[in-house]
Amino acid sequence: MDYRKASLAQLNYISRHTEWAPEANKELVRRIDWRIRQMIQFTVYGEPVAQGRPRATTINGKVRMYDPEKSKSFKEYVKLVASQNRPSQLITGPIVLSVIVFKPTLKSFSKKKALEAENGGLRPITKPDVDNYVKGIKDALKSVIWKDDSQVVDLQVSKYYSQNPRVEITIQQL
Repeated sequence: MDYRKASLAQLNYISRHTEWAPEANKELVRRIDWRIRQMIQFTVYGEPVAQGRPRATTINGKVRMYDPEKSKSFKEYVKLVASQNRPSQLITGPIVLSVIVFKPTLKSFSKKKALEAENGGLRPITKPDVDNYVKGIKDALKSVIWKDDSQVVDLQVSKYYSQNPRVEITIQQL
């Protein structure tokens, strides 16, 4: 297993289950602990909002582009939550970003279908697309966690249903 690409859950499992050969794994546990400390994790509670299409208006003959109000409000909320978890200095190197979007369970679901959705057996395949969720989140984290979106070199996005809608964000510095 390549421990540099292991998820946080995998790293936590490995670091807890090394008692069977402690001497051989001291260095591995030290590296894992370092990687876990280099991660920033936070959850944005509430219904996730995908980045909407930019709007345009004309003021004094000049075209001005702006975000839809819903997208703008969500970005500000993400920025607020992220600022409570920000590093002492902006990250300047390459970043791995993991985003898990939990959309609200549909009211039209039967109890059986709702339970299956809650357990991850039924995943949303409806719009909005996962990349539209990430666009807004990346915009919100610019100048709070990192300098520029281009620093994200690895991106994992998942979309699930949940009775507790939220977005779970994990940022790891490489």
